Amino acid sequence: MRRSHRMPFGAQFEPGGSVRFRLWAPGAKTVSVCLGEENERRLPLASGNDGWFELVTKQASSGTLYRYQIDDGVKVPDPASRLQPRDVHGPSQVLDPSSFEWDDDDWHGLLWDQAVIYELHVGAFSPSGTFQGVQARLDYLRSVGVNAIELMPVSDFPGRRNWGYDGVFPFAPDTCYGSPDDLKNLVQEAHRKGLMMFLDVVYNHFGPDGNYLRAYAPDFFTNRHRTPWGDGINFDGTRSKVVRDFFIQNALYWIEEYRFDGLRLDAVHAIQDDSHPDILKELARGVREACTPDRHVHLILENFNNSARYLSRNAHGRVCLFDAQWNDDIHHCLHVLLTGESDGYYSDYAQRPLQQLGRCLTEGFAFQGDYSPYHKQNRGEPSRHLPPSAFVSFLQNHDQIGNRAFGERILQLANTEAVRAAMAILLLAPEVPMLFMGEEFGAKTPFLFFCDFEGDLARAVTEGRRNEFQGFAKFGVPDMRERIPDPNADKTFQRSKLNWNEAAGEGNPWPEFYRHLLNLRKQKIVPYLSSLRAGESKFDVIENRGLAVQWPGISGVTLHLLTNLSNEALNAEALFGELLFATHAWAVYSSVRVLPPWFAGWFLEV
Repeated sequence: MRRSHRMPFGAQFEPGGSVRFRLWAPGAKTVSVCLGEENERRLPLASGNDGWFELVTKQASSGTLYRYQIDDGVKVPDPASRLQPRDVHGPSQVLDPSSFEWDDDDWHGLLWDQAVIYELHVGAFSPSGTFQGVQARLDYLRSVGVNAIELMPVSDFPGRRNWGYDGVFPFAPDTCYGSPDDLKNLVQEAHRKGLMMFLDVVYNHFGPDGNYLRAYAPDFFTNRHRTPWGDGINFDGTRSKVVRDFFIQNALYWIEEYRFDGLRLDAVHAIQDDSHPDILKELARGVREACTPDRHVHLILENFNNSARYLSRNAHGRVCLFDAQWNDDIHHCLHVLLTGESDGYYSDYAQRPLQQLGRCLTEGFAFQGDYSPYHKQNRGEPSRHLPPSAFVSFLQNHDQIGNRAFGERILQLANTEAVRAAMAILLLAPEVPMLFMGEEFGAKTPFLFFCDFEGDLARAVTEGRRNEFQGFAKFGVPDMRERIPDPNADKTFQRSKLNWNEAAGEGNPWPEFYRHLLNLRKQKIVPYLSSLRAGESKFDVIENRGLAVQWPGISGVTLHLLTNLSNEALNAEALFGELLFATHAWAVYSSVRVLPPWFAGWFLEV
């Protein structure tokens, strides 16, 4: 099977072997396409309605390099380029996506409730730092119990290394990771092994280097909305339909042409859109309508605003728009309990972390319209009516490690028993669990913030990164901030690459711990999830040190969690039927059970 997503812009192969070039340039009077490099051929595009320019020609073919020339002046790459072989300032390349032969027609994805997600950075995950490097470890990931791999953004960014959130060509996989066919091979091989593939996409801004849109399409941006990166993207003003279509087509492109099983939309709270329906709803509906009913495609949000309305289900319990949201609240509660840290945004969770954790486990968000003292605003919407599968839980991810000054992982910040208890909670709770690369073998390598900018921009990013931490007591003096690794230094990236020797280390208890819990989740927890009664879960705090949590099911079966998240033993008077898992043995005195420090026990009551 050959697959190509037909887009209303960019370089598109036409029947008969011609190539259609189409660019939206409402700020230009004339547009030409320049083919090749030496002795380049310059062909004018015909002007159409509302800023569109178009040309169909047989003078281009697969592999042809091209740029657009605006008003006989600046030459720019194609914003919808499928390939940037010479980075963001170089020419685009015509690519025939139908040249790749797919053989995964029998793959329809997995149900969302079954998902166990593994987030990774392609460049830092394997020694080669490539799509092929990820592909070589698919069997390993499957053996851990993972069934969904989430790639941090791969769209073309400036330089040789980047987290991916500075991309400027949303349709072009960065060549430092390999070719488009390498990425397709990775997706196809994952499907052969029963693994879903998700991709992190960025629709809230473009990176600071290599974005030429303002030169010919100033309407792409608006000063009516401000974001952390400057003017907002124009999702709701004059000529915004083309802008909206650009991102909707991007979502469909990754799902149809690359066969990704889902997308994670980065920081959608930074998307400002006053239209109805807003871009998030329109994009989600477009994806749902485009996918056949037998294909399971999942959409995930990162959203500081905790907007529960995007996670709604219909009367039959089916997803309407987005399957789930990354739940930062549950991470923050656990982080405070495990480390005692209360700087910065952790201050919102420092007074009542157990109560907030219980609320996350039974209702989704800790902040459901509650006032946030740190952010000085109300945050969130009621979420108790949503099923647990509407929330992705984690103890580590790229942000929560990499946004620390020194990129420390949780095992460098909390004791082993505390981490074991927290992971026993997250991996067996009804919410969808997510791991960050290396977590499953107790990786000691940091994950630092890295990029590869040049000149003044590089200096500004380095200084800005260090100044971000001046509000933390530890970094209140300039000398301490100077110790923060330089994001632009190659050694910062190299230190962030996984050390796979750690995974094979003799006596390492973590791999078997994760395998056991994820197998238990598959065998005992997942079959129970469809019977959960949304909105009826409840929790009790025990002596301000532990939790007793219940998730009742429609068949009369109830899942119980009993936990002690402190350094002192704790008495609990409940017995809950079949023991599924416990981090420790515990003593029994009459009807009272003594829970050791950092204990988590799971029970199934029939």
